[in-house]
Amino acid sequence: MNEGSAVLLSVNVGGIRQVEWRGRLISTGIWKTTVGDAPMAVRGVNLQADDQADRIVHGGPDKAVYAYAAEDYLHWHEVQGVATAPGLFGENLTTSGVSLTHAVVGERWRVGSALLEVAQPRLPCFKLGVRMNDAGFPRRFMQVGLPGAYLRIIEEGVLRRGDAIDVIERPAHGITLRNMMEAVHDPARAPLLRMLPRLPEWWRQFA
Repeated sequence: MNEGSAVLLSVNVGGIRQVEWRGRLISTGIWKTTVGDAPMAVRGVNLQADDQADRIVHGGPDKAVYAYAAEDYLHWHEVQGVATAPGLFGENLTTSGVSLTHAVVGERWRVGSALLEVAQPRLPCFKLGVRMNDAGFPRRFMQVGLPGAYLRIIEEGVLRRGDAIDVIERPAHGITLRNMMEAVHDPARAPLLRMLPRLPEWWRQFA
């Protein structure tokens, strides 16, 4: 089920840093740096050389890898007036040619030698506002509705910039990340999510 021109534009990683925000120090791993053409191992619940400050909220098996699409960054740049660059929103993988908003929950991607699975959309916390130096940015991010995709690591492997993104499996239920976001804005749609296998705990309680 090759998506044709879908490709990995950038791989981005970062360690934990402390940042002053509204008079206090917070720990965050949202600042990411591109690694060029270097091969990066995908293993456990993370990418090589990457970290998250709070694994309960930002990491773990259902949020192991975060992907954001160059096409969605184009909207932020051209419509929202945001100066964008790969890794700006804290994503590990900046993609091209694959619609993350319309990705089916549970679809699987072969990227390099790693196998990744679409798990859930991003619901941003205040640290995205810290990264953008705008406390209101998380609300704006939700309103725009281009959340990117959190991915599970199904098979460990190695990936790098330029690797093809091959969608090798897509569940028949057809529920997309956009459908999950629509349920957040309209909770009457939440019961639809109960049919999803491996629904993350927060979403299971919400549904």
